[in-house]
Amino acid sequence: MPAIITRVLGEGFRVFFLSAGLYGMFVGLVWGLWLTVPYLAPDYGMTPPMWHAHEMIFGYATAALGGFFLTAVPNWTGAPEARAKFITIVAGLWLAGRMAMWFSGTLPPAIVAVVDLAFVPILAAKILTQLIKRPKPQNMVFLALLSFIWIANLMTHLDWMGVSNDTLQTGLRAGLLTLCAMIAILGGRITPAFTRNAMKRAEVPEARWPVSSPILDKVGMGLALLLPLGALGLGIGSVSGSLALALGVVQFLRMARWRTVWAARQPILLALHLGLAMLALGLILWGLAVLGIGNEVAALHVLGIGCVGGMTLAVMSRAALGHSGRALIAPGSMVVAYGLMAAAALSRWIGAELNAGYLVAMLLSDGLWVAAFALYLISMWPALTGPKTAKSG
Repeated sequence: MPAIITRVLGEGFRVFFLSAGLYGMFVGLVWGLWLTVPYLAPDYGMTPPMWHAHEMIFGYATAALGGFFLTAVPNWTGAPEARAKFITIVAGLWLAGRMAMWFSGTLPPAIVAVVDLAFVPILAAKILTQLIKRPKPQNMVFLALLSFIWIANLMTHLDWMGVSNDTLQTGLRAGLLTLCAMIAILGGRITPAFTRNAMKRAEVPEARWPVSSPILDKVGMGLALLLPLGALGLGIGSVSGSLALALGVVQFLRMARWRTVWAARQPILLALHLGLAMLALGLILWGLAVLGIGNEVAALHVLGIGCVGGMTLAVMSRAALGHSGRALIAPGSMVVAYGLMAAAALSRWIGAELNAGYLVAMLLSDGLWVAAFALYLISMWPALTGPKTAKSG
């Protein structure tokens, strides 16, 4: 087996962060092609927009989650990292799910569902065996969120299978809101910590370091868990809209003392702050839209592109550099990618909210998304496929 394949399949962050980048760009290209030439759309078992939404949430994002958890959990617990054989199997399951969705127009819906739903439970089972080594509540909560993602995906398939005729939209939104909940909890943990570490290395006085509020942190975690749970249990309505609005406000309050202005000196750090700002803004916009103020589709794309897209790029690039032994300095092309992702979210929001030049705005947003992932792959290719540097030991 070529050395590059052995390396890629040997560590979770390599195969899944590489897969996420490639698939994020692929789905964007397919979406742009369909918008431009609709009659060329493949024969999916669902409409092309629904395939696009599903694959961004349950395809691209779950690959990013797989790479993160397989890398971070052993660091949290001291448990052994997953072996190459397991990583290969679980990556194969993720890919099988993407293939099943691509050929969903020619496969029985039940087969598509079984194949697509196989990845997350296997990933969660592995994470559970590692978390049991040190079962801290703040880490075990991610297993609950992974189960929410699986249930949300199940709801979409039940609709496509004809078992239910009203769970597709709820499933898609609940899946996205679960991703946002993960980002709120995890991002709220790592962003001030990484900022604090950077300021310490720069010998900034301790009085100027980021400050977290234990009360706001607990309230934020509670709201983050209730938001997807409410969407799954009660559907999309005033309750989920109110929870999103409250979480968005709390998120902004939490960030107020995280020294974002200082973080602007380091793009790889600023990208984390920007992703969380998009989370707060998107939640407020979506909450208001559900309650009758504003455009819901516009708000969903602030969350999907600005928050999920931006935060995953930020975390994947940082983890790829750090775990391959490279300095935590984003290459210039990666810095541009961060900016393009934010611009993609802004373009998509303007097009939907103002309902002006809608198709042009969608195509521009899609082009910026694809360009961001192309630059990510170019920037991170050495870290994801090359040998670790001497610095990593």
